Amino acid sequence: MKSIYDFIVKPAGERYNNKIKINDKELILNTNIENWKAVNRIAIVVETPLAFSTKIKKGDLVVVHQNVFRRFYDIKGKQKDSRSWFKEDLYFCNISQLYLYKQKNKWQTILERCFVKPIVDTNDFTLDKEKKLVGILKYGNSSLEASGINPGDLIGFTPNSEWDFIIDNERLFCMQSNDIVIKYEFQGNEVEYNPSWAKSC
Repeated sequence: MKSIYDFIVKPAGERYNNKIKINDKELILNTNIENWKAVNRIAIVVETPLAFSTKIKKGDLVVVHQNVFRRFYDIKGKQKDSRSWFKEDLYFCNISQLYLYKQKNKWQTILERCFVKPIVDTNDFTLDKEKKLVGILKYGNSSLEASGINPGDLIGFTPNSEWDFIIDNERLFCMQSNDIVIKYEFQGNEVEYNPSWAKSC
């Protein structure tokens, strides 16, 4: 059973990350199926496409778009699966809906995607906890490396280019390579920012 153009994936765990455990207590974080922030974005590859070769293999963990597993209500108020749904707990996933894959316990980016870690805003005159439009490159790609931008570099990115992801209990911003517009020199006071709620996801 293989799709011609799409990966076939299944959720790694539940379809939604609606609950967290604190000690022996379970807290419900979300009750709305249309809330994209609560959708599980970690999937397991069941099959790879026939039409092209890929480094991604059966059994790999992948990070997918929030709409792959998300459910919604139709006009009559009935719950519906996303258009990615295939059968049972299997879903079609186009390569454009994949962001990372994991092999040998290491995340690798796909196509022109990259991931950036926010940093603490040290400006005493702002209430913002994280510095806007600046971060540390966490997962890069060959295009960025060819431009001399590597993981660990301090970079600036364009407004509204970033999408929130929680990867291994870290809040990261996903964006395209061309959204990174500058490489900064470290000043020595940069500190990665990870909100406490991300550590429990």
